[in-house]
Amino acid sequence: MIPASFSLAGCVALVTGAGAPDGIGFATAQLLGELGATLAVASTTDRIEERVAALTAAGVSASGHVADLTQEDQTARLVAEVMAAHGSLAIVVNNAGMVSVGSGTESGSLLSMDLATWRAGISRNLDSAFLVCRAAMPHLIARKWGRVVNVSSVTGPVMATRDEPAYAAAKAGMDGLTRAIAIDFAAAGITANSVAPGWIATGSQTPHEYNQGLRTPLGRSATPQEVASAIAWLCTPGAAYVTGQCIVVDGGNSIAEERA
Repeated sequence: MIPASFSLAGCVALVTGAGAPDGIGFATAQLLGELGATLAVASTTDRIEERVAALTAAGVSASGHVADLTQEDQTARLVAEVMAAHGSLAIVVNNAGMVSVGSGTESGSLLSMDLATWRAGISRNLDSAFLVCRAAMPHLIARKWGRVVNVSSVTGPVMATRDEPAYAAAKAGMDGLTRAIAIDFAAAGITANSVAPGWIATGSQTPHEYNQGLRTPLGRSATPQEVASAIAWLCTPGAAYVTGQCIVVDGGNSIAEERA
């Protein structure tokens, strides 16, 4: 029996960026499903159907959707598909971002980065969240209850890494978007928060990132499930009085003044 303050029975949740089997998005979808939510999971490729199959095998009602969330028409179509499949929408988890499958990268120094690369980084990591929230919000308002969780990063809102100006700016902007949504839609019963992961042991983690995780106070990178735990709690009824906040999940890395 799931306690009422944690139960998501009767709630449809859209989780973007859920295509990887070992990523934060899919871990979040699995946990939301365990709490009783119906899932709509999205990715840029049809590998999302493999994630749907895994959710269905675990007894979770789920649908899969393919969309490029930097494109306004595709984002609108995604939300329309979710509504057609499930009839309602209560939870939005914007996890899409960083580098999606089949795409390039927007890393590089400020001096070497051209405007097109800058705009691509902002589009992938910030515009996508804006477009999803804009398309989904009328449906959350109609329910007079909703949860928005934006997966940000410690890079930008809290600290920065070398040669990532576009990514840092976009993730800082995502936190600003989160707070704006929290204020503008509080009266409609909607909360908006962000979760800022640090070093995470996903399948795409590089050796450099792995080694950086070893230098955190907890001495390791987080698992995707540990980030998903924070995201899922913010989606629950029990988190109703938490809004406009950024929850940092980084093993204490951002508070460590001394580095061995």
